[in-house]
Amino acid sequence: MAFRIHKILNNNAVVVLDNGQEKIVMGAGIAFQKRKNDIIPSAKIEKIFVMEEENEKFQELLRTLPEEHIQIAEEIISYAEGELKAPLNNHIHIALTDHLSFAIERLQQGYRIQNKLLNEIKVLYKKEYQIGLWAKQLIKERLGVDIPDDEAGHIALHIHTAKMDAVSMNKTLQQTTLIREMIEIIERELHIKIDEESISYQRLLTHLRFAINRIENNEMFHSMDSEMLELIKTKYQKEFKCAAKIAQYAKQEYNLEFPDSELAYITLHIQRLKEKN
Repeated sequence: MAFRIHKILNNNAVVVLDNGQEKIVMGAGIAFQKRKNDIIPSAKIEKIFVMEEENEKFQELLRTLPEEHIQIAEEIISYAEGELKAPLNNHIHIALTDHLSFAIERLQQGYRIQNKLLNEIKVLYKKEYQIGLWAKQLIKERLGVDIPDDEAGHIALHIHTAKMDAVSMNKTLQQTTLIREMIEIIERELHIKIDEESISYQRLLTHLRFAINRIENNEMFHSMDSEMLELIKTKYQKEFKCAAKIAQYAKQEYNLEFPDSELAYITLHIQRLKEKN
């Protein structure tokens, strides 16, 4: 299909009209030596976007951000879709591009980037974090900018949020923050420092994430017979008390309610964690 240029955003992005609808068309050098109403060669077209709600914002980013930042963001998104074998929500073209450009500029100005949720991200979003590390290497090769693993974690969160069935970035951050806070409660209550490389830690994090998802989606929990529940409460009193504190915190701060059977399963995870420490 042949398109005529309606608006030039940068060397690699233009706006076209298709039956009266604005579409953003991207491709390497697609607007080079072109002007309004010129026809775009179809061989130059790499991506076509229809941004229903955020069209103006995306156009503004494409006009104002450094082209190499936009190109890198698009490569990361394409790589992520290939690795995850799933399309990502269109909003990531705005969210990741904007975030990445700002992060690169801060690093170039000597600022440090920190991510308090990095350890949780590494475990909970393994595939996305590996994509973040790939992006780290790409940015180093293209721009000579060393981004820290903390930033690879931020990229991972953006990618996880952009999965077509994922929730909003705020929800992703809230869930990951709650899990971090739960771990801090366990360390404080049991006077231990958890080995974040251990399998027990990784299993606990994964269990907590699925438990939180079940509560948020009103899904059924695995049942546990009353005798087993009482046995766990009696045998692992400290650990059950710790699990109860976690549940109390989740209820007070996030309005999430854990059933007793789930507290028993969390207790067993905490016990394994304690043994390994």
